Parts: sequence; structure tokens; C-alpha cells
Amino acid sequence: MTAQQQEAFFERLNEQNQTFRYKLPSRQESGKFIQQLINFLFPISQDCQHNEKAKDLREAYSSLRDKLGCMLDPLLPELTDSKEDTLDQIFANIPEIYDLLLQDAKAITDNDPASVSVEEVIALYPGFMAIATYRIAHILAELKIPLLPRMLTEFAHSQTGIDIHPNAVIGHSFFIDHGTGVVIGETTHIGNNVKLYQGVTLGATHVSKSLASRKRHPTIEDNVVVYANATILGGETVIGKDSIIGGNAWIVKSVPPYSLVYHQSKVEVRQQPVQPVTEASL
Repeated sequence: MTAQQQEAFFERLNEQNQTFRYKLPSRQESGKFIQQLINFLFPISQDCQHNEKAKDLREAYSSLRDKLGCMLDPLLPELTDSKEDTLDQIFANIPEIYDLLLQDAKAITDNDPASVSVEEVIALYPGFMAIATYRIAHILAELKIPLLPRMLTEFAHSQTGIDIHPNAVIGHSFFIDHGTGVVIGETTHIGNNVKLYQGVTLGATHVSKSLASRKRHPTIEDNVVVYANATILGGETVIGKDSIIGGNAWIVKSVPPYSLVYHQSKVEVRQQPVQPVTEASL
């Protein structure tokens, strides 16, 4: 590339950069913040070389607020309220989020036979991390903060393989087991005491941009269990309370409460004819 071509490219970059609507915090900072906030709420694990005394809770709380404020700075022109008012509203919701996460952790601990303690769930389970990140991001989404909520849930997605849109509405005592490949779309409504297994998709039947403002994803009522690789699609699809959706089911219509829905497949095992061993075959 000649010096003239290089200058032309730099000019093109500069012109394009001026057209971008949003200036965002870095992915690294958003991921660091969400992990620090979860660790603040549940200080169960720490670095092996951690020798300092734990910070005073008030000091740690103030530090988290300052970090989030810094992350909001690039988005100030897009906020509906001042930065301080926005931070006040976010942190006013932290106690409720904490209570919800305790219920989520307990639901996972109580329902997973492999779980030995609530500490294990909080420290190790990808489902809990994804749910915790979603619950924090959802508060930001409700305050109409652009893009940052999605940055948080995409960080959790990259860490866990679980994709929860921050605008989804999810009740208490939510349990995602294993979790890899779970997708929960933007307008999904999930009730209380719901359990999802790996590979479950709660999606839309159409992906047209013109439908962006409509409910495109299903409603899952209370106490529903959805087993691995089931796909439930459509904004008008309602899975009635206390239903069980079997693995690999494909659902695009509502089912009534107390339903048992399963995918019926046929597996055949046939005995191969045994060939006698001869000297020629040896």
C-alpha cells in the first residue's frame, strides 16, 4: 500500500466512524463488570493469589457504581434520564435481583441430583451465570439503555453457550440444566418454576424486520419442563402450566395446561447375520 493509498484508507475509516450512532464501552469492560457484580453478591470464589482483606461492602458497592457509570458515559446522549438518576434506578433494583438469584440457585440445587450445594451452583453452573447476567441486563433494558444490556448477555453467551435476550421476561426459580445451545428470544415470557434443558430454543416462526415490535416468541407458563433440543416457536404459542415437553419436540401451536408433549421416533436394532470364520477369511 502506497502512502497515498494509506491516507485515503485512513480518511475513509474516519468518515465511516463519524456515521456510527453509538459509542460503546469495550466488551472486556462489560464482561469484567458483570463478573465483579456477581462476585459482589456471591463472594464464594476468589483468586488463589488473593491475599488482601475483602473490601468493605459499601466500598465495593461504590466501586461497582462508579464502573457502571463509566460504562454509561459513551451512551449519555441516548439515556432518557441523567446518569446519576439512571444509576440510582439500576442499583435500587439490586436487592430484588439478589432475592431472585437466591431463588434461582435454590431451584437448581433442589432439582439437579448432581448438585451437592448451593455454593457449587453459584460458583460453577453455567446456567446460574447466564441467569444472573440476564437478570442484571434486564433491569438495564427496562430503563431503555441501548446496547449495553445486550453486551452483558452476549458476554454470558460466550462464556456459557446460553443465549438469553435481555428483553425476555422470566419469573422466579428458573432452572437451566447443562444449558449449552439454549436460546431464549427477545419477546419470550417465562413463568415461575420453569426448567429448561440443553439445546432448547424459544424462538420466532418468522424473522422479518417488520415484525420487530410484535411478540414473536412463545409464552411458557408456570411449572413447565422443557427437555433437551425441544423447539417452541411463535408469539401466539402458549405452553400451559404444569406441562412437560419431551426432547426433540417441535411446537408451533399452543398446548393446554397439564399436557405431555413428546416427539415419537422409531429406533430399530437388528441383529447382523453372523458370518462363520473360515481359513480363507483369515
